Amino acid sequence: MNIRETIGVTEAAKQLGISRGLAYRLANESRLPVLRLGKRLVVPKLALERMLREPERWRKGSGK
Repeated sequence: MNIRETIGVTEAAKQLGISRGLAYRLANESRLPVLRLGKRLVVPKLALERMLREPERWRKGSGK
């Protein structure tokens, strides 16, 4: 059984209920947790879950 620990930015956007473009913008602003693997951006599932539990850490200007 293969369990993926990351999802693509598009899938993260779907889970968050936001557009793909907004997800990429948030990733570029370090407001969506991503890993850069070459040209590809992936979102660690645990980081996304943490972001949803602690949204104040990811707000613009929060010092993250």
